[in-house]
Amino acid sequence: MSAPLLSVDGLTLAIKSSGREVVKSVGFTVSRGEIVGIVGESGSGKTLAARAVMGFVPPAVKRLAGSIRFDGEEITTMAPRRLRAVRGSKVGMVFQEPMTSLNPSMTIGRQLEEGLALHRELDAEGRRALILDMLRRVGLSDPEGALDAFPHQFSGGMRQRIMLASVMLLKPALLLADEPTTALDAVVQRDVMELMVELTRENGTAVLLISHDLGMVARYCSRIVVMSQGEVVEQGESADILARPQHPYTRMLLAAMPKRGEPRDLPPVGTPIVAVRDLVVDYPGRQRFFRKSAPKRALHGISLAVQPGEVVAVVGGSGSGKTTLGQAIAGLVPASGGEILFEGKPIFKSDGAYWDYRLNCQMVFQDPYSSLDPRMTIGQLVAEPLRLVPGIGPAERQARLAEVLAEVGLGQGFAERYPHELSGGQRQRVAIARAVVRRPSFVIADEPVSALDVTVRAQVLALFAELQRRHGFSCLFISHDLGVVEQVADRVIVMSEGRIVEEGRRDQIFDAPSHPYTRKLLSAVPALESTADGGVRLFWRLGDPALEQDSGAEPRPA
Repeated sequence: MSAPLLSVDGLTLAIKSSGREVVKSVGFTVSRGEIVGIVGESGSGKTLAARAVMGFVPPAVKRLAGSIRFDGEEITTMAPRRLRAVRGSKVGMVFQEPMTSLNPSMTIGRQLEEGLALHRELDAEGRRALILDMLRRVGLSDPEGALDAFPHQFSGGMRQRIMLASVMLLKPALLLADEPTTALDAVVQRDVMELMVELTRENGTAVLLISHDLGMVARYCSRIVVMSQGEVVEQGESADILARPQHPYTRMLLAAMPKRGEPRDLPPVGTPIVAVRDLVVDYPGRQRFFRKSAPKRALHGISLAVQPGEVVAVVGGSGSGKTTLGQAIAGLVPASGGEILFEGKPIFKSDGAYWDYRLNCQMVFQDPYSSLDPRMTIGQLVAEPLRLVPGIGPAERQARLAEVLAEVGLGQGFAERYPHELSGGQRQRVAIARAVVRRPSFVIADEPVSALDVTVRAQVLALFAELQRRHGFSCLFISHDLGVVEQVADRVIVMSEGRIVEEGRRDQIFDAPSHPYTRKLLSAVPALESTADGGVRLFWRLGDPALEQDSGAEPRPA
């Protein structure tokens, strides 16, 4: 057998100031043309171990021991000049968030040209031809126009395609992909992954895929490396790891995958807690010198109703209008037409019903770090909504604060901390606590678990379900994660291009969808379900024969 393209052996990394080891004797290999996945919770050391391959270890971290050999060369002792030559040309990296890894002050054309100018002996015309060809390959409809555009002018999926194009232009032998599809919807996620696999197969590129999405890793990776607290706890063939996990941590990860529960018994349909009739939202056009472009219609006459105690999930692709819908219902985006009714009464800003609604409608945002004021303590953040509750004094306010912190699994000691002192899962618990502290009758949750790893996501979902059962609030749950929706929703609304294309009970939508877009959404990515022997198996919700033949996944039994 030929030597592996990448060999990591006994890699140990530690924090310089404290000496605490964050990566402990990690070892794995990647062969030429192979796709290997690294999975684990946040803080497991998977991203740090991958970044060490390119010499991108942060200044505060030092290597204590271990070897990293790439194509026969030792990375850890490589001269800086040689290491710069290897980066990009031999080893490429697709980062987790393309908006922060693409330079916002440079055009797409300039950014894509940088690597070619540094590593390839081509003239300007040759570089431009290669860039245009690659942009066509990654699915940009107007490659010429994209050269002069900036990153903020593209959607998240398009930015990830551009990031992939910039890396694959140099045809690296090894691609490090760090959470390349986080926060992308199912269809875009599949398109980006299929594109990445196609480009790497053409060039014989090996891939080290870092992800907490076990379904995606199972779909695309031939081998899996499981990391926990800086250590490799298990590794092997993907099929073996999934079907017969040996380590307790691997079994815990697989057990934390979302599962469909039994349908809930809800009260008879009556007056909706919130109803929307023919809601229209237009975003104003951009001002360009002396003329203004036409407004963009984000929502085209949306009508829906949420019954008391019901959880209604809204799913759809990026740009479908689901987040705009949630923000418009919450009063954060002005409506251009239509009306919102709360407990059967129309909401008007000049009417007292508007304020009654605003006090009874709370929102959990997608990114708790940006929605929590960094200058306020957790206690101040959670207690802030209580200022508008009539007849509640300081003592009652403190008692309610302590009660809700206990409900979300945070002790009273957290009240004096600031958001930056908490983990992502803890911050999301704070965001939920702030939303439910007033005991609202309606909560809008916008992608509340999209950036959380598997086990933390399971904990937050269980917490949310318990609070919803205990307090009985209705919920509009916005998500692109179909597994999460399958677990939490009573009813599902499917949106596309600002319109509702299908809605119905959860089991009806997932088992017998009628609209082509819903079928496309559900067949985009495979899912995992538990088996009797403690493992999981890969299946397609709609049993797409073409995809099954390609991946080995099975159709879900009826």
